[in-house]
Amino acid sequence: MVGGMGDGDGWAGCGLGHTHWGRFGAAGLLPYHRDSDGQVWVLLQQRAWWGIGGGTWGMFGGALHSHEDPVTGALRETSEECTLDTGAVKVHGTSVEDHGGWSFTSVVGSLSELPPVRPASRETRRAEWVRAEDVTRRKLFEPFARSWPRLREAMKGVTLVVDAANVVGARADGWWKDRAGANARLRDELKALSGGVEGVPGGLVRFDRCFPEVVLVVEGAARAVAEAPSDGVRVVAAPGSGDDQIVELVRGGGPDTAHLVVTADRELRRRCEAAGAAVTGPSWLLERL
Repeated sequence: MVGGMGDGDGWAGCGLGHTHWGRFGAAGLLPYHRDSDGQVWVLLQQRAWWGIGGGTWGMFGGALHSHEDPVTGALRETSEECTLDTGAVKVHGTSVEDHGGWSFTSVVGSLSELPPVRPASRETRRAEWVRAEDVTRRKLFEPFARSWPRLREAMKGVTLVVDAANVVGARADGWWKDRAGANARLRDELKALSGGVEGVPGGLVRFDRCFPEVVLVVEGAARAVAEAPSDGVRVVAAPGSGDDQIVELVRGGGPDTAHLVVTADRELRRRCEAAGAAVTGPSWLLERL
């Protein structure tokens, strides 16, 4: 936001010898929507003629305030520059372009509907939903043009499916004395992942940090854990085999979802990978709790 009052407004240098707008870095939002026909739409901003990259197309965004995280900053800047209700955006992840001492963070998120969006500041000449395949036909803001191939591959959410019995069994904390209690403790610990997850294995998504939907699959004596309300974690009680329930969840995902299953069970790993999911062991998860 070139004309704003934030303490981040101003120029900054970087280790690559460039000059950038944003004393504390900058961030932008790339919202997308897949319609019922499978068409992916991306919301773009045409920048005002008088500003940097005047007349070109790119993401809504701008300078971060000193106290802001990139997601908060990207959502704020977007709401200042257009009429999109950013509260309706489901944030899936962030991708950072580090210039050495200065960085730009692209925030990728989806919308369940395709709302009309209009300019809301003098920095925005036009706001428009563009078909994903038509983005490169526009005259793009140079930094966005560089990042677009990477961002197009990142337009998906991550669903983290946790094999509760296997993960609980990987801990020597007396879980065998109280299986339901151990599963409930794991459920509560998983809420910490709402702050984001780094180091997703296997190149599953092009994010430096993702914000996954967390699904905990419980079975047997631990099924009662699914009856208690739990913010931030979806608990699924398997009616029979927990492994069968996990494979069913993976197979039920859509084109905008990448599944990461947490288990050390070799046969379940084989079945999940055959269904298109990535698989990692309990140690990866436990290191992040």
